[in-house]
Amino acid sequence: MYARRRHAYFAMMGTCIGLFVLAWSVVRLWSMPVAVGMCVVAMVIPPVAAMVANRRGPDDRWWDDPSGDTRSDEWWDELDGKKRRQ
Repeated sequence: MYARRRHAYFAMMGTCIGLFVLAWSVVRLWSMPVAVGMCVVAMVIPPVAAMVANRRGPDDRWWDDPSGDTRSDEWWDELDGKKRRQ
């Protein structure tokens, strides 16, 4: 899942850079309002890309990582029905 999120992040950021470059190198020659609109769209992409990249997926098991307290971890594993590795 991490690789998929990383690929999506880089694709979105590449699109953002592409929009900026295309807007100010090509599109501004024909229409300044369209170039500004493209930059506004490109401005919204980085925060969305950060949210996509940092989102936890259904396969990310962050809540059952060992806490470091062996007694507490054993207690939680007993409740969850897990066997601890020695």
